[in-house]
Amino acid sequence: MAEVAWRFVGAVLVVGLLCCGSAGGQRDGETYRRLWSDSEVENRIARNIEQYRKSDVSIELIDARGRALGEVDVAIEQVSHDFLFGCNLFVLGQLETAEANAKYEAAFLRLFNSATIPFYWLGTEPTRGQLRYEEGSAYLWRRPPADRLVAWCRQHDVVPKGHPLLWHAHNPEWLPTEAEVVKGLFVERFRQISDRYGDSITLWDGVNEPVDCVRDFSLYSANRDYVAWAFREQRKVFPPQARLMINEMPHVCHEYNSQDPTQTRYYSHIRGLLGQGVRLDGIGFQFHIMSDRAIGEILAGQSYTPRRLLEVYELYDRFEMPMYVTEITIPTLADTETAATFQDEMVRNCYRLWFSVPRMKGITWWNLGDGTAIANENRFQGGLLDENLEAKPSYRALDHLINREWKTNVSCKTTAEGRVAFRGFHGRYRVTVKTPGITRRREIHVQDDTPNRFKLAIW
Repeated sequence: MAEVAWRFVGAVLVVGLLCCGSAGGQRDGETYRRLWSDSEVENRIARNIEQYRKSDVSIELIDARGRALGEVDVAIEQVSHDFLFGCNLFVLGQLETAEANAKYEAAFLRLFNSATIPFYWLGTEPTRGQLRYEEGSAYLWRRPPADRLVAWCRQHDVVPKGHPLLWHAHNPEWLPTEAEVVKGLFVERFRQISDRYGDSITLWDGVNEPVDCVRDFSLYSANRDYVAWAFREQRKVFPPQARLMINEMPHVCHEYNSQDPTQTRYYSHIRGLLGQGVRLDGIGFQFHIMSDRAIGEILAGQSYTPRRLLEVYELYDRFEMPMYVTEITIPTLADTETAATFQDEMVRNCYRLWFSVPRMKGITWWNLGDGTAIANENRFQGGLLDENLEAKPSYRALDHLINREWKTNVSCKTTAEGRVAFRGFHGRYRVTVKTPGITRRREIHVQDDTPNRFKLAIW
């Protein structure tokens, strides 16, 4: 009943925000649409996608004797992305029926090639010494055992990401308060996770939300450089190939100091870590819209405008390291055409902008289905699927982007010299060659910063 009540309140609030004006600007979405349809913004996004997400490709086809296969039919089909399109995998195998679980998995795999796996300490060791990594561990909602998720990712060729190694929140109640004791326990935790998953998971949120951390967190109270300490300790125990990144919440990572951008808090924090010799392998930007005020400000053109988002990501581009949008919640609160359109439009607009950022390497939605978030998040209905796991317009919009607009498929004939040339998105491709009476298939991998010239022998 409480959840139903929240939805009613949320629906009323959003209808009011969408339909009413305010001193801060229009709340009917007109201002929002005008900002995102600006030709300069649109051209910049389209130009960057073409420049940074695609490469020129040439293929030469030869027969068993090395002779050119001229004037033969070739079909080139992109079958995967190098770019990481992700979602958290927090309810895998936890839905009420086998049918629901199968439906969830199918919807996940149609869009996503990356999965965030929960390593919150409260979920992995709620009772001291009783670890919950193995299949068959005691049930916890949204905390399935990591072994299950890693195996599923391996089975389906999905890139796993561990989240988080250290956070001031979601720690077990048994954790002591003495900073030095806590340090030792965290070091033990880092080693434990690395020993078990260091070879199977290479991307990790090393430290989560450090800029606005809770001030009574014992590590912060004892040493404000605990973030640098944590990354150094993690480096000691994780394999060399591990990529350890920092991750921050939306209002912090999207701040921008117009007077002096280098004094922006998250930027200053990262710069300080690098100045201490700390190695970071990525910068994480959360994007949760979970307040009615935030929705109104977005519609009024007061926050998360495309120009400001581009300015923020340009600022962090100076660090010359990979960037990731790590957690996304965009709400749908009311069963009205306008409210549904808000999520649909914002998903398309934001994903296109993020995909255009030169150093962006991945984008991760947070909760795939309504009702699969934690309680206070559920009222914003931030899923791409509804409670029945049916696709919302936002899911279909993302499906169109990932599986149609951002995939390259070419059908043509080779030249007399047996060559094919095209420009395609980065990823793996299936090349099907048809000669009289024979069909042959080969695979190629189109990558960024490589020549992408292939010579394929067909016989």
